[in-house]
Amino acid sequence: MSVSSPGLGTDSQEGTPDLGFEVLGARPVRYAAAPMLAVDLQVSEPNGRHVYMVGLTIQLMIEPARRRYDDETRGRLVELFGAPERWAVTTRSLVWSRLDVIVPAFTGSTTVTVPIAVNYDLELAAAKYLHSLPDGEAPCALHFNGMIYYPADDGGLQVVLVPWNKSIDFRMPVSVWKETIEHYYPATGWVALRSQTLEALQHEKLDRGLATLDACVTELLGEAHRD
Repeated sequence: MSVSSPGLGTDSQEGTPDLGFEVLGARPVRYAAAPMLAVDLQVSEPNGRHVYMVGLTIQLMIEPARRRYDDETRGRLVELFGAPERWAVTTRSLVWSRLDVIVPAFTGSTTVTVPIAVNYDLELAAAKYLHSLPDGEAPCALHFNGMIYYPADDGGLQVVLVPWNKSIDFRMPVSVWKETIEHYYPATGWVALRSQTLEALQHEKLDRGLATLDACVTELLGEAHRD
């Protein structure tokens, strides 16, 4: 087995597979052990080389500077990016997820499902950003790396790296994320509390004889508004 690596900033070496990537769509995953959505990714090799397997590593990023926002949305994003007049500096890329995907053998092109875990913890920047969008599309980017396994001319196994400059843009419908969240967390929101705060809230719930933490928070907020 031999290993080759394309030069930085160049196309693949002559005779080696040169992969192309395209997102065909995104959808909620209705039945999974953990909340997730899926991206259907087409992987192609236009030169006709047979590919045994590709071990892909994908970095999924959100690119907030690539979208326009109305006044109401800008207000919801102030906590994340600061005052709108500073957004030219502060709307930097947000890391959403790092994904490892195995692409099985193919010639020409194939489509693989890329599962993406969905987290509704609004302390995380990616979740806070997606939660703030009312509709439209979330501007994303997929950056690829990994190893391509393919047959050598002598019948042996050849390995080449996926070039570091393989990236594509992807505009995910916000509705896909919202449908996923609503399916797994219907009419529910999540906040992160320090362990001491959570313990105090649980004691307060018991002292008041309430059934849930939600009921306790609602009662406390009502008292604060009356004051």
